[in-house]
Amino acid sequence: MIFDTHAHYDDGAFDTDREDLLLSLPRQGIEYVVNVCSAIDTVDKTINLMETYSHVYGAIGIHPECVMDLNEERVTWLIEKAKHPKTVAIGEIGLDYYWETVARDVQKKWFLRQIDIARELKLPLVVHSRDAAQDTLELIKHARADEIGGIIHCFGYGVEQAKQYLSMGFYLGIGGVVTFNNGRKLKEVVTYAPLEQLVIETDCPYLSPVPFRGKRNSSLNIPYIVKEIAGLKNIDEETVIRVTSENAKKVYFNRGMDREVIHG
Repeated sequence: MIFDTHAHYDDGAFDTDREDLLLSLPRQGIEYVVNVCSAIDTVDKTINLMETYSHVYGAIGIHPECVMDLNEERVTWLIEKAKHPKTVAIGEIGLDYYWETVARDVQKKWFLRQIDIARELKLPLVVHSRDAAQDTLELIKHARADEIGGIIHCFGYGVEQAKQYLSMGFYLGIGGVVTFNNGRKLKEVVTYAPLEQLVIETDCPYLSPVPFRGKRNSSLNIPYIVKEIAGLKNIDEETVIRVTSENAKKVYFNRGMDREVIHG
């Protein structure tokens, strides 16, 4: 069954049908979903989803575009929230230089601080990096984040950057962009990277794959991503589903730590 490693079902785009949609997922081949936080107000929403739906887990963290809301008092609060037994990662955290809404030094400060949280809680990372390739890589190396591991979400760089992360043991999150006609770089990365280091994600409600590009995304669209990966790697779709699901369980569930994860 399919594992959607990165979704935002707390988003307002799902307000009209969230319950029906989430309840339908297991019947349609979606075994697990990880709902990923972005802003402060998404943390409790994500925890509510985890507690309501047995197949939904969570990543707790603050997106780089929202870190201006952080201070040490809120970090203490965030750590306590991240101790929830169904929290499987710290994320999404990282750097985003596309909009430049938050100063780069502020983003770097809180990226490193949240890597510290992951190390403290023995949780993997979900890393967001947009137009910040070199700085993201340098901070990850500086923080020795390879010792923590995790997923480079919505991987958007080329093969040379992919090699760096793969060599450190990170997984690459592959979503709808791989189906885009202008997704050449990501297609090259998927062709190059070992399937054993790829995981599938939607980032829903964003980044719907072709033929739904521009419309609301959901986990139900993952078969289009699977089909594209299978074609690029010249393997069958069942193998893509099985191996990427195993990879997701390794990074999120089988961390070799004392902290128990509750399975639905």
